[in-house]
Amino acid sequence: MSSDTKRALEELRIDRGADEERPSRAWLALVVGVVLVAAVVLGWWLRSPAVAEVRTAVAREIAGGAQSTVLNASGYVTARRQATVSSKVTGRVMAVLIEEGMEVDEGQVLARLDDSNVRVNVRLVEAQRDAARSTLLETEVRLAEAELELERKQSLVRTGIASQAALDRAQAEVDSLEARLERQRDDAAVAERQVALWMQQLEDTVIRSPFAGVIVTKNAQPGEMISPISAGGGFTRTGIGTVVDMGSLEIEVDVNEAYINRVAPSQRVEATLDSYPDWKIPCRVIAIIPTADRQRATVKVRIGFEKLDPRILPDMGVKVAFQAEEASARLGGVVVPRRAVRQNDGHEVVFVVEEGHAERRAVKVSEGMGEEAIIVSGLAAGERVVVDGPDDLADGDAVEEVRG
Repeated sequence: MSSDTKRALEELRIDRGADEERPSRAWLALVVGVVLVAAVVLGWWLRSPAVAEVRTAVAREIAGGAQSTVLNASGYVTARRQATVSSKVTGRVMAVLIEEGMEVDEGQVLARLDDSNVRVNVRLVEAQRDAARSTLLETEVRLAEAELELERKQSLVRTGIASQAALDRAQAEVDSLEARLERQRDDAAVAERQVALWMQQLEDTVIRSPFAGVIVTKNAQPGEMISPISAGGGFTRTGIGTVVDMGSLEIEVDVNEAYINRVAPSQRVEATLDSYPDWKIPCRVIAIIPTADRQRATVKVRIGFEKLDPRILPDMGVKVAFQAEEASARLGGVVVPRRAVRQNDGHEVVFVVEEGHAERRAVKVSEGMGEEAIIVSGLAAGERVVVDGPDDLADGDAVEEVRG
């Protein structure tokens, strides 16, 4: 075999050791690469800051003549005119003509009491009055006859037919009948007044509404006793029901005397019923009661609704915000919730959310805004400020806005 042929056969031989070594090195390189990539990702994740969840609010521009809250208080809706209707006399209830929620007019009959005894007395005094009238009529007839007799006696005396004694007796009869007639007229007047008295007592057995309104409570039932004064034993009612004039509804609040200087007559008020928290009701201060509660250190304030609504009911809980006129030209700023303003090294700052990061802004805040603050510099209308977020929130931190 020649040397050339031998070299050719050597080149065609397969090296089994090299084939086994090549896959092992490839797997090792792949594992090292995966570990390096994981290390890089882990290092980036550890170095990247955590995303803070925050709640934001939009800075609102102050319009001309905007209202700002200077004081918050709570109270109740009350009716200026309401009455528990009772009777003027003690008696047994025969009929109750009302139910809760019924609208009644002034003078409408609400209930009736037992009037049988009163009617008997009415018939008695009417009979006495009629008898007095009859007696009076009889006396008037007799007086007219006596006056005619007197005239005849006077004519006979002038002609000398009758004596002076007969004339004197005729004159005495006329004078007597005139006196009797006067007394009987007085008796007839007394009888008329007796009838009027018992008719009034009969009317008192009918219980009427003192004014127009709505019945809110029904306190008595037929068969029960009712009295204008409280009676012992607990079986006698003192009222038929309670009527409320819905047109007299207003708000009463107790204001701490330390802040009463922020309240003035005719001041604008924004009321919110506990039952309708999203309904803002415009109101005005009616009066500040000129006395303070010594024990509670409060002053009562009456507030009137600018427009009544059927949803407003007596004794409802209500929160009020006393408003003050703020000149927007003087303030020249925006309104944000006061919680958005933070203290940092003695300065007032807010955090504005910009492209997923918190940006700290130094601002100047107007005073006396209650739940809101007026930012007069450092913030523009429409920017979103952080209201609730981490206490250690810093400039440049990544943030995520959440609802709630």
